[in-house]
Amino acid sequence: MNFDFTGDVMSIKIVIVDDKPQNRLLLQEQFAFSPAFEIVFIAKNGVDFLDKMKELRVEQYPQVVLMDIEMPEMDGIETVSKSHILYPHIKFLMLTVFDDEDKIFEAIRAGAQGYLLKNEKISVIEEYIQQVEEVGGVPMSPSIARKAMHMLVNSNAREPKAQQVSASGESELSDREFEVLNLLVSGYDYKVIAEKLFLSSHTVRKHIANIYTKLHVSSKAQAINLAHKKRWFGVS
Repeated sequence: MNFDFTGDVMSIKIVIVDDKPQNRLLLQEQFAFSPAFEIVFIAKNGVDFLDKMKELRVEQYPQVVLMDIEMPEMDGIETVSKSHILYPHIKFLMLTVFDDEDKIFEAIRAGAQGYLLKNEKISVIEEYIQQVEEVGGVPMSPSIARKAMHMLVNSNAREPKAQQVSASGESELSDREFEVLNLLVSGYDYKVIAEKLFLSSHTVRKHIANIYTKLHVSSKAQAINLAHKKRWFGVS
C-alpha cells in the first residue's frame, strides 16, 4: 500500500482511456465508489491522452492507465509505445474486448504491464490495478494468461528453427506467398490483401497459414518481425 506522511492509505491515481463515452462513464462511476482510487482524467483516444498528460505537473501524473486498444486517431498500442518512452514510471494495463494473440503480443511488446478483458468484474480490475502498482507482475485475465502461455511455449519450441530461416528458408515460399507476406508487412489486413490479389479471403488465410508453417512462426506479428529481421522486401 502507499501511505502519506500521516500514515493514511493514499489512493492510486488512475486514468481511463476509451473511445466509447458509455465505457468511460461506467468505469468512472464504478471507481467513484472506492476511496482506493483517484481518477486523474479520462481520455477518448491516444492523442487526447497525450495532450492531457502535457498539462499535468509531475506530481499529478497517474500511476496506472487503463488503455483501450481500438480507438480513432491513435490506438492503444501506439499510445502505450509512445507513452512508455515519455512516462517510463507509469504502468499501462490494456482493458479491451480483444483476446487474440497478435493483440496480446503487440501490447506487451509496446510496454503494457498487463492485459485485461472488459468483461471482468470491477472488483477484479481494481485488484489487478493494486497488484501491478504495489507488487509489480503482469496481471492478465485468465483466458489471456492461457493464450500468453501458449504463445510462450510455441515461441520457445520454434525459436531455434526460426533463427535458421535465411535465404534458403525464404526460397521455400511460393511467389504468391511472398506477395501475401509483402502485403502483410505493408500493414494490410486479410480482406484488403484478397482484393489486391483478386483472391478470396479463404485463400488468403490458407496462404498465410502456409507462410506461418514454412517460416516456423505462429502469428502475424512474428511473421512481420521475421521479415524485418531478414530485410526482405527492402524493409529496414
